[in-house]
Amino acid sequence: MSIDGRLLSNISVLAAIVHSGSFARAADALNLSPSGVSRAVTRLETSIGVRLFDRTTRAVTLTDEGRTLYEEISPLLAGIGDAVSLASGASTAIHGRLRINVDPFFSRHILAPHIDRFMQRYPEIALELVVRDRLGDMVAEGFDIAVRFGHPPTSSLVARKLLETRTVTVASPDYVRQHGQPATPDDLAHHACIQMKSTMTGLPLEWEYRLNGDVVAAKISSRLMVNESGTLLAACLAGAGIARIKASGIETLLAEGRLVELLTEWQGERFPLYALYPSRHLPPAKVRAFIDFVIPLLNAERQ
Repeated sequence: MSIDGRLLSNISVLAAIVHSGSFARAADALNLSPSGVSRAVTRLETSIGVRLFDRTTRAVTLTDEGRTLYEEISPLLAGIGDAVSLASGASTAIHGRLRINVDPFFSRHILAPHIDRFMQRYPEIALELVVRDRLGDMVAEGFDIAVRFGHPPTSSLVARKLLETRTVTVASPDYVRQHGQPATPDDLAHHACIQMKSTMTGLPLEWEYRLNGDVVAAKISSRLMVNESGTLLAACLAGAGIARIKASGIETLLAEGRLVELLTEWQGERFPLYALYPSRHLPPAKVRAFIDFVIPLLNAERQ
């Protein structure tokens, strides 16, 4: 297949639809009519012989073939943009919209307090932070990068490990006064525990503990399950039960006595933090810039 200007133009329309989430918004971004965007997609589908989008009156989603094509062409388009910016002598190649899928705990406790520095450092970036409890489909939803706790699912996404944070088992002072403290992980079966779903898989997280090389899987008693760390923390503070929470971000609550750390002799499970992006190639400059900005923040959390 020959690569001509029209094909590249049609591919650019495909990328705009994925980024914006609809044909109409892509038309606005490209200064085209909606019918012009639709014709470009039809030409592209005809030229490669597959349907790229499933279209309904309410939503536009990529087909499997469309997702595969977008995963391959996205870094190439970003590389073209970076090369043009550098060749033209622009002050920076880091520009455009950066759409990020972020874990609620990471967003609230680590990223948000410092986000203004990122905006000042890269004034040509338009940033969209989407805070959600699940990863979802990054490609179909037009995300450039995701930052999530937990082991990533098997997929075509590139996964870069940024951090591991320990977990602590905590309860409110009121809960401890009323129900006492567990002495071992086995005692958790006789306490009210607050269960959390994995933001990667959507499955309940298991509670494991280590002591002197031994690993113990705790059988917990739970009538309350949540899927978001802010709700987990608020429920624990209110005395609803014992929670297992990432240590980063709750140091002040422990120091002030609003939370009591339990099972201090037992080491809780560690949670990795990953950056995920839909490319097997080098990520775009704006994605690399965001990762380079985040790493020092995470290093500070370790200290």
